[in-house]
Amino acid sequence: MQATAYTYDPDSRSGQVLLDDGTPVPFDAPAFDAGGLLLLRPGQRVRIETEGEGGARRITLVTLQTF
Repeated sequence: MQATAYTYDPDSRSGQVLLDDGTPVPFDAPAFDAGGLLLLRPGQRVRIETEGEGGARRITLVTLQTF
């Protein structure tokens, strides 16, 4: 799934992405670390993997979107 980086805190390695419908979804340090990234800037397109649905949906991986 694709999303856009919305917020990122380098100290906690957590933040939020915006889904294409504008829904913000938070991610935590383990999801950020799983993608092997060192930094994330707001506005970057990212690829995410999630588990669960609705309010229980959580991001398990954040990495850069490559074409």
